[in-house]
Amino acid sequence: MNIKQAKEYIKNSVTLYLKKDEYGEYRMPVVRQRPIFLLGAPGIGKTAIMEQIAQELGIALVSYSMTHHTRQSALGLPFITQKEYDGRTVSVSEYTMSEIIASIHETMENSRIREGILFLDEINCVSETLSPAMLQFLQYKVFGRHSVPEGWVIVTAGNPPEYNKSVREFDVVTMDRLKILEVEPDLRCWKEYAAERGIHSAVMNFLDLKKDSFYCMETTVKGRSYVTARGWEDLSQILKLYEEEEYPVDEALIGQYLRNDRVVKEFAAYYDLYIKYKKDYQIADILAGQASARAYERAGLAAFDERLSLLGMLLDRVQADMKDVMETTDYLTELLPMLKGIKALVSEAGAEDVQKRLETLIEARTKQMESLAAAGALSDTERKKIRRILSFLEEGKKQIAGQDLRDGAEAFGCLKCQYDAGVAALRRKTDTTSGELHALFSFVEDAGWKENEMLILMTELTVGVNSSRFIAAFGSEDYRKHNQELLLSERQEELMTQIDSLELT
Repeated sequence: MNIKQAKEYIKNSVTLYLKKDEYGEYRMPVVRQRPIFLLGAPGIGKTAIMEQIAQELGIALVSYSMTHHTRQSALGLPFITQKEYDGRTVSVSEYTMSEIIASIHETMENSRIREGILFLDEINCVSETLSPAMLQFLQYKVFGRHSVPEGWVIVTAGNPPEYNKSVREFDVVTMDRLKILEVEPDLRCWKEYAAERGIHSAVMNFLDLKKDSFYCMETTVKGRSYVTARGWEDLSQILKLYEEEEYPVDEALIGQYLRNDRVVKEFAAYYDLYIKYKKDYQIADILAGQASARAYERAGLAAFDERLSLLGMLLDRVQADMKDVMETTDYLTELLPMLKGIKALVSEAGAEDVQKRLETLIEARTKQMESLAAAGALSDTERKKIRRILSFLEEGKKQIAGQDLRDGAEAFGCLKCQYDAGVAALRRKTDTTSGELHALFSFVEDAGWKENEMLILMTELTVGVNSSRFIAAFGSEDYRKHNQELLLSERQEELMTQIDSLELT
């Protein structure tokens, strides 16, 4: 299965393991809650989906790599305690709490979230001294004498033996206590994730052209050669930073993330072309509806790989602006009820009361962010939104404190002006982005590109989370028109197939 399918299986399993009856008791007993074992090649995104699941379910996440643990750190250290049996005092060996179990309790204490996932990576690389204890742990959720707290689901992960010399294959007794999910790299699945993460369009376009370069493991005379999904994502991030600083990108940089000589050379050559296309076509002019005659002429004569690269660059810019619009919309939408709550107080409140309310809201939002962060359940999108809300509230508090206001109504007026300015800026950004989208469609049409390019454009806009939300919220006549055309084409093909099946003469 691919990583997306694995995510759904894990998410469903965690949901069912945490399901309770009418008395608040977990319906599935601990001994029947088989830990999940995610088996797949390195860099495929196993850790990333665990973070996503925790965030989507609103539960905590504690992650550990088992290669870092000895028997003592995992099971606890022995100590001598005194106990009395039949009136006689004896010395007894006990164990301190495992570092892993202690981390769960600490997470619950800091986040106030009582349920979660304990994710143990590289579980099949445990040391020989720790290996015998794993069977007991996987069946009974116990390390030493201390149990994993109720409401915590165990998910484990590991690499197949061919990728890691430290792997110790589990015996049948151990495997029979696990839910095993074998995951393979899948470019189409990763592209959905990459679109949400804003992976560099040069990476996305290159992989569209060179699908076999997405993930590879080879043995060469120099040793193991590899390219992973993690490598592409990390390369994407450094490329963006290099471009901001206008640093040169060469094979030496690319080779730090992609450990395969062939892929490094091919991507380096493609990236040079990508930068050249970006300069030659003047992306900003095209999206402003001011494409030059030379750009139209060159695009019309370009080979398919050049067209795909240009389309990727245009889409990358438009989708980034769509993402900005939707994130701003979400932020202003969540801010609105807070302002309505303040407005309800102003008839009987002074400016200082509005300030106190802002302080309360700031404190509550700060605690929310800290709690989610402590639980490992704070996504980058949610963090950014909360920080924007906090910035708005702090700025409003500062403005009110810096003016001689008579009452709460005037204080609220300051907040309303600040909010209205944000809404006005959003409207301008939305209009600009809608204009870019129209210019993109117009360029594809006027450049004389065939159905393939339009189909790619429509597909990317449809599957993109932010682009699909933007079009649903603000509309696009171009999108609607071409969507109907594509659907009509599909119906025509279906009709012809049905006619052929009748074997009419």
